[in-house]
Parts: sequence; structure tokens; C-alpha cells
Amino acid sequence: MSHTTSSRPLPQEERNTATEEDLPPDGLPEPAPNAAEATSDGGEATADAAEATPEQDTAASEGTGPEAATAPEAATETEAATDPEPDSAARPAPGWRDRHPIAARTLAWTTTALAGALVLVTLLLPNDPARLTPAEFVRIPVEGIAGAALLLVLPQTVRRVAAVLAGVGLALLAILDVLDIGFIGALGRGFNVVFDWPLLGDGASFLQDSIGPAGALGVETAAVVLVLALLVLTALAVVRLSNLMARHRATAAGTTLALGTAWVLCAALGLQIAGAPVASRSTSDLVQARMDAVSATLKDERDFAKQAATDPYHRTPGSQLLTGLRGKDVIFTFIESYGRSAVQDPLMAPGVDAVLAKGTKRLRAAGYSARSGWLTSATYGGGSWLGHSTFMSGLWIDNQQRYRTVTAGDHLTLTKAFQRTGAWRTVGIMPGVTKGWPEASWYGLDHVYDSRELGYKGPKFSWSTMPDQYSLSAFQRLEHGRPHDKPLMSEIILTSSHNPWAPLPKTLPWNKVGDGSVYNSVEKAGKNPVDVWQQTDRVRTEYGKSIQYSLNSLISYVEKYGNKNTVLVFLGDHQPVAKVSGDHASRDVPVALVAHDPDVLKRISNWHWTPSLNPGHQAPVWRMDTFRDRFLKAYGPHPDSATPPAAR
Repeated sequence: MSHTTSSRPLPQEERNTATEEDLPPDGLPEPAPNAAEATSDGGEATADAAEATPEQDTAASEGTGPEAATAPEAATETEAATDPEPDSAARPAPGWRDRHPIAARTLAWTTTALAGALVLVTLLLPNDPARLTPAEFVRIPVEGIAGAALLLVLPQTVRRVAAVLAGVGLALLAILDVLDIGFIGALGRGFNVVFDWPLLGDGASFLQDSIGPAGALGVETAAVVLVLALLVLTALAVVRLSNLMARHRATAAGTTLALGTAWVLCAALGLQIAGAPVASRSTSDLVQARMDAVSATLKDERDFAKQAATDPYHRTPGSQLLTGLRGKDVIFTFIESYGRSAVQDPLMAPGVDAVLAKGTKRLRAAGYSARSGWLTSATYGGGSWLGHSTFMSGLWIDNQQRYRTVTAGDHLTLTKAFQRTGAWRTVGIMPGVTKGWPEASWYGLDHVYDSRELGYKGPKFSWSTMPDQYSLSAFQRLEHGRPHDKPLMSEIILTSSHNPWAPLPKTLPWNKVGDGSVYNSVEKAGKNPVDVWQQTDRVRTEYGKSIQYSLNSLISYVEKYGNKNTVLVFLGDHQPVAKVSGDHASRDVPVALVAHDPDVLKRISNWHWTPSLNPGHQAPVWRMDTFRDRFLKAYGPHPDSATPPAAR
């Protein structure tokens, strides 16, 4: 405002009639009557305004800087001093910050503190549930120090863009950390950013089967909202902190330097809090680890494709395969989540061991003998198809990419070896398959009975579409009990021991199973999965009961419907989730071979398996991918004695 305007005298009448309302607020002094002083002050104000930074402008507009509180008052004073008609313009009403300054300052400080806490948590969040301790969040993240230093030297426009990108990046890394935590708890491994995304859809399907469509929709909606909120709030938090640093550049620079010095000293001295290093670089380490994992995954894909194309039995004629089992009805049965924990954990083992001990005696009384050992599964907690394909193919298939690669080729599976001989009809009983299953041809199954073809009219038991006893009853009705011109080779998947283990079916007399409608009352009387999962011991107890049910169903089936040509191989596909098996459980699963013909067991005498359904502690432990070749060698010629495979 020019000095001529600011020094113009008010009319005498206006001076004499001025009231208290016309005075500047808070009793501010009148403008200086000296025109020279006014000109000097005005010149300084103009210079100050020219030098004001955008950050100061922002602070003034937000009312957060020290000048913000007096700016409205100064403006009012100038207008009152220069306006010839003060009543002609209404004075602006005071804002919320002016009316409640203490509350405004408290809100600003609280918001800033929450923004800092959110950024700190995203920087220090571990990706392993075992490390989710308070000590992890009281460390000094080097990435935060480096980020603050960078934001301090950037110009305003670039700084804001960088702050938004940094916030979104931190949120994405935190989301990946949470996925790691979930995958470690469920599958015993971290989340792979290359090929694990489809498993999220499988998880949603499992959730729907466990708690119903409405509950699943609620959980999925909440998850999406949380993800979006984290992305937005973290970006806003970094922007707020960067603006604060820009307004207090000297203080921010000093604090950044002090924290950097402290980080270097803590790193040099190796200081730790509850085993966690005070000088943290976990975010940068995790980023590097993910980049390395992506590179390793892509390399593994190429290497595994070459491995899958090499098979010592690829050219072996069917006439030379499985000659030691000709005329036998061979049944391969996978029991869902049947792991070492079921037979050795103090809480679950007593009931399961009793079933196995009694089952050994029952089968022996029926003329059967058994041998059992251990296999180390390629998966843990879930991903049953990885265990199935590893066992059948003789290849280590521990991820979805390997599974897609091997099932797209012609690597020989155990089941396909039976098909190649032409001496067996090969069928699959797959109650867990609810839609088209193109892998059936790769497995070498002449016919697959999925959940739609088994004739079940009863209720689902959470994820499991039907009880195991019904699946076996349907197998007897549809295939095993019918006359055939060839013996059967069957692959049967038993699903009643699938997570969440509530409600559970009950063993019924075989003649009462019928079309499964008898299970309606059983399902209604069962336990609610939500109630079961509230306590770890309750979950483990119900898991043990589910294994007992599956084993009883299978043993009872062989006892009732087996004959002198029956050969049964049954095993677990993987250990149950960590909530049941523990954080450091092995990946071992029991495997047993049951036969009426002693010559069948004689062929595997050099395996040194335990002579019962329950493998002993000293029984050998093999990788699951070694079983195929051992089995083919035991019951047929070694591939070296067959036609050598052609180069491929």
C-alpha cells in the first residue's frame, strides 16, 4: 500500500464519531502519522513480501506459522486506517483456528505426530511374524534419514512430487510386508511378487467357503479400503512432514544431521534392542531382497523348464513299467494337511497315534501288512496341488510357476505310467475340484470325478465339499465296486482335514451314507469355524480330530471293500498351517504302503520303512520328489535296462 494512502487523514467528522467497533481489533495502535516512517515501513514490508517463500505462504494460509496469527489483525488495522468509509465493508469473521487457538495447535501437533508414526512404522515394519515385536519399531531407519536429506535440498515443486511418490512407495512396501507375514503364516514362505498374485484369488475363494459369501465380501471390502487408505494416508503423511521441514529448514537440517550421526555410531558399535539392530536398514534390505528374488525366479523358470524336459523314464515302453504290480488295484490317496505334527505333537498325536495303531491291527486281522516312512513336502500349510504334482512327477514343484511349466509339458507322472502300460483303467476322485480341470490329461487319468460328478446331495463342511467317507463310498459305487476288464489305478483326494477344521463330519455305517443328505444334521450340529479359531489349542484339537476322521474312513474302506489285489499308498500332501504345526515345524509328512500280497511289500524291503501305519522316529526321510523314481524302480525295471531316452 502506498505511503500517500496510508497517511491520508480521516475527515474530522469521522474522527469525532468513531466508536469502539470502528477501532482495530485487540487495540492495535493507529498507523504512524509520519509519512516518511510509513514509507520506510511499507518498503520493508514490500521487500519481505518479495522474499517470502512458497512454504511461508503455505504456512500463512494454513495458520501454522508464527505470522499467521497476526496477519488478519494487521490487515484489519491497515484497512481501518486507510478506508475512508470503514462501515461500507464487513470485517471478515474469525476462523476456527482464531477462535480456538489451543485446540488448533493441539490438532496440528497430533496430526504431525501421527504422520511421523505412520512413516516410521512403514519404514520399520518387518516381513516376518516372528519379528513383530515392539523393539523393531524403536530403531533408527537409515532410509528415513536419507529421504529427509533429499527432500530438504529439492525445490518446492519437485519436493512435493517426490514426497507423494515416496509415500506411495512406502505404502506398497508395507503391503508386501503384510503379504509376506500372511504367506509365512499360511504357507511357510514369503510372498513372491512374480507368480503368487493368483493365490490371492484362491484365498478369497477359501474365505468364502469358510465364512460364507457375505462374510467374505465384508472382509474383502475392508481389505480394499485399508489398502487405499494406506496409500493415500502415507503419501499425505510424507507431504506434511516435508512441508514442515521446509518451513523449519535449519532445525530439520540439524535434526537430520544428528540422526545420521547417531545411526553411524549405532551401526559401528553394533548396538541392539532385544536382538534388533538400532541402526536399521531393513527397508533397503527388503527392496534388495525382492529384486534378487525376482531375478532368481526368472532364472529358476528357465532352469526348471530344462529340468522338466529331462526324464529317465520318458522313453521307457509301457510293457516294462510297473511289471511288479500287474493285476493289482492300486490306490494313491492324499490326506489333506496330514503332517508330522499330527503324529508327534503332544496335543494332537495321542488321538491320531491311537487310530493308526488300532488301524494297523485291524488291517493285519484282515490280511494286510503295512510299511511307512517320511517324505519332505515341497509345500507347507497349503498349496496341495504342489505336493500332489511333486509326488507324482518326481520334480520339486514348490511354486506356481513350476506347476504351470510342468503341467504344460509331457513329463511322466506315476499315474500316467500306469496309463502308458495299457494294463489299468486310471481314474481320479477329486471332491475338491469344482470346475474344469485341464491337468487331468497331464496326470494321465482316463476319467476324473469332480465334486459335480460324485452325486453328493448333502451340505458342505466349510471348504470341504463333502465328507471323506462319502467320497470313498462314491468311489466304490462308481468304479471300484463295478466289474472291469482291467484293474483300477485310482488317485483319491480326501479333503475333510482341510482348514478350517470346523464343522467336522462323523463316521457313519457305510450303508447309511447314501447320497449324503444324512449329513445335513451333522453339519448343523458342528462347530463354527470362527469360534474354533479364537483359540490356538482349540484349532489344534479340531485339526487332530479331522485327521482321525480321514484315517478312520480310509482304514475302514480298505477293511470293508479291499481284497487280495488291493494296494494302497496314502500320504499327507503337506503340514498344516503354523497356527497348528508351530513356527518352526518341518515339512515332513507320513507315507504308508498297504498290501495284501506279501510280494508287493517284499519289493520295498530295502526302503527300511517302519512295519506299521505310523512311521517311527528312525524311519528314513526322503524328499517327496524322489518317490516316483524309487517306486518305478521297485516295481519295474530301472530305466537303464529299458530303451535309452532320446536326446530332447
